[in-house]
Amino acid sequence: MLQLKNVSKAYPGASKKAIEDINLEIEEGDIYGFIGPNGAGKSTTIKAIVGIHNFEGEINFNGLSIKENPIEYKKELAYIPDNPVLYEHLTGVEYVNFILNIYGVKEDMTEKIIALSKEFSLNDRIKDPISSYSHGMMQKISLISALLHSPKLLVLDEPFVGLDPKATFDLKEILKKRCKEEGLMVFFSSHVLDVVEKFCNKIAIIKDGKIVECGNTLEVKGEGSLEDKFMEIFNE
Repeated sequence: MLQLKNVSKAYPGASKKAIEDINLEIEEGDIYGFIGPNGAGKSTTIKAIVGIHNFEGEINFNGLSIKENPIEYKKELAYIPDNPVLYEHLTGVEYVNFILNIYGVKEDMTEKIIALSKEFSLNDRIKDPISSYSHGMMQKISLISALLHSPKLLVLDEPFVGLDPKATFDLKEILKKRCKEEGLMVFFSSHVLDVVEKFCNKIAIIKDGKIVECGNTLEVKGEGSLEDKFMEIFNE
């Protein structure tokens, strides 16, 4: 379980906190959507979860505190930002192996790399220099790198940006399978409300740095659509 307890973050010189008293729990097998308008605090929350930002409060994953055990904590997760920056002088497969080395993976992952590259329709392009990749292809390499060391928590910031419809479908199917079979937890932000509504079993909505709704998707959205609920909150 990932637990956020009273998490707050203030940027130097800002007149108010970027996020304030965030409380969330993400459990084994959850696909948890995190939504809100630009500037609401989504990326700040995500960067606190993955250890980029300092913060007030507590964040724990399976009993590990990111403040007290940052290395052990980070070994359990993978993070992909909304605009991943890769080493473009490497080929796709070289970059994947570089990430595996960082996580201390010793086994030969060649077959798994080939299998995942096929699932994401990269095929032999994984052997090409990253400098020749489109944004969508870079996103796919980031996803392959994130999934191969079998993280227990996957944190994604706008994961579907730049992916074509087939890649979006493939990613959702891969994540659903891993959540069901391996207990993977997925926490991701997105502006695509239809995807969040259909894909996520739980949702949190953030407004002005504070969580205003969270819980089971059906309960949060109510009788209408998630878009209806979103507009109701942000038109108040």
